[in-house]
Amino acid sequence: MTSFTTRPEILGTFGVVTSTHWIATAVGMGILERGGNAFDAAVATGFVLQVVEPHLNGPGGDLPAIIHSAATGRTEVICGQGPAPAAATIAHYRAEGIDLIPGNGLLSTVIPGAFDGWMLMLRDYGTMALRDVLEPAIHYAEHGHPMLARVSATIGGLADFFRQEWPTSAATWLPGNAVPAAEALFRNPVLAETWKRILTEAEAVPGREAGIEAARNAFYRGFVAEAIDRFCRETEVMDGSGAKHRGVLTAQDMAGWQATVEAPLYGDYHDWTIAKTGPWGQGPVLLQGLKLLEGFDLGAMDPNGPDYIHTVIEAMKLAYADREVYYGDPDFHDVPMQALLSDTYAAERRALIGDTASLDLRPGLVPGFEGQRDRTLAMLGRMGTGAVYEPTMSHLSEKRGDTVHIDVIDRWGNMVSTTPSGGWLQSSPIIPELGFCLNSRAQMFWLEEGLPTSLAPGKRPRTTLTPSLALRNGKPVMAFGTPGGDQQDQWQLAFFLRYAHHEGNLQAAIDAPLFHSTHFPASFHPRTSSPGGMLIEGRVGEATIAELRRRGHQVTVAGDWDIGRLTAARRDPSGLLRAAATPRLMQAYAAGR
Repeated sequence: MTSFTTRPEILGTFGVVTSTHWIATAVGMGILERGGNAFDAAVATGFVLQVVEPHLNGPGGDLPAIIHSAATGRTEVICGQGPAPAAATIAHYRAEGIDLIPGNGLLSTVIPGAFDGWMLMLRDYGTMALRDVLEPAIHYAEHGHPMLARVSATIGGLADFFRQEWPTSAATWLPGNAVPAAEALFRNPVLAETWKRILTEAEAVPGREAGIEAARNAFYRGFVAEAIDRFCRETEVMDGSGAKHRGVLTAQDMAGWQATVEAPLYGDYHDWTIAKTGPWGQGPVLLQGLKLLEGFDLGAMDPNGPDYIHTVIEAMKLAYADREVYYGDPDFHDVPMQALLSDTYAAERRALIGDTASLDLRPGLVPGFEGQRDRTLAMLGRMGTGAVYEPTMSHLSEKRGDTVHIDVIDRWGNMVSTTPSGGWLQSSPIIPELGFCLNSRAQMFWLEEGLPTSLAPGKRPRTTLTPSLALRNGKPVMAFGTPGGDQQDQWQLAFFLRYAHHEGNLQAAIDAPLFHSTHFPASFHPRTSSPGGMLIEGRVGEATIAELRRRGHQVTVAGDWDIGRLTAARRDPSGLLRAAATPRLMQAYAAGR
């Protein structure tokens, strides 16, 4: 029997692209049609998303990607996550009068990593010239794109703040001093000119790879870095702390950094293997969740029933509690991932999942890390509780949405799963010479000494960005992911379990009712939590919701189609390609043939 789906699962053999905006998906498919590979298509799609979803990502943001190269047979992680600047010390931030890094403004900025991540992908894995993949984004920035209703609403909620405190943002986002109407054409000509200038410098150097290197130099060691340095030094702006601050990011910081390639972290679940980023992202929580859940017969449970949802929620609460204590940049701290993913540790943790909802944060105890666990719990105990917020400026405007996602598979078997984010229009003021703003990723650091997530120069923030690539019987078969901050791995886990146990159809697995926990501390300012809290789509049914409440879950019922922005793409052993995208928010689309 075929499951009901809101859209068809896209099928083909030539290539598939799926992303969180239909225009970006169409652009990526166009690159494949012109002979580009999955990496070329992902880069072009990513740059267009910076234009058409500016409330979710931008040129000043960050980029993790998990890729598989058919030519080399390797699955790798591209880390386009910029670290904290040299002057970003706990002492400096404390001297600025803050004890929690604000969720917006210049003080919350780290080195922008997305551009270099895209350039590394294009240079080392792609085939096309920079102009080929950048021209679509330039077109939409210069000639206009239809303003999303959600972007219009976000700008509307921030309009007075922009006028009063961030006039450079007002100049960009309030043309004619008015909020852009939904579906009206919106242009960002200054951004288009920035990209054109980068292209000019790239094409002044002969050779595809040399041109890409020239573009990297223009951004990180040329006019872009100089403009960013000048803006951070000379501009003092209001931020979420209630005071005005300057940034600490410099041209020297940017000149000394570049994106890197590293091995993924793997976790097994029956005959599946999932590849994730290391613990500088939250990706390992998905692996920990699967490790805990492999001890339950989820396939025998009703995926919309209370037993199933309770079990998955409780497992994620345990995994996320470990995230708070142990995850961070492994270049700075010993992160005991081998212990956290071990059978013995999972068995101990699995025994904590009972019949009722836990209201406590319960990180596990890894030998040798007792002091770190105690320090973290003591700090979190001082934080208090409350509603969980999604990224920046949530007190002023639209709360949901913070990121974009792209999955691409081409006819050769190359695969990309990437979750670009940061540098959204709520993050910080527009740099007037460039037409884009910086990120606010430093808000994920704590201003407490001795933790894996303590602020330190050169350290990567522990982000929520977490693309996924799945292997079946050792062969790469599926790329998937979603925006959603702390919810990303929860929604991906729900999707993957549904697909692995109950639905062989990508679209049906994405369409299924979603849920997530708000139990643990949020990664975004103001870093609050809601013990025992969870959200669930109402169409799961009144009986399930009532039983979850009886078990102690603090259930908030969302609309029937309000949770998650998942996309996914798959390649069968036969070469058949599949793709799907969520109908929620009416933006994401899959394409292929």
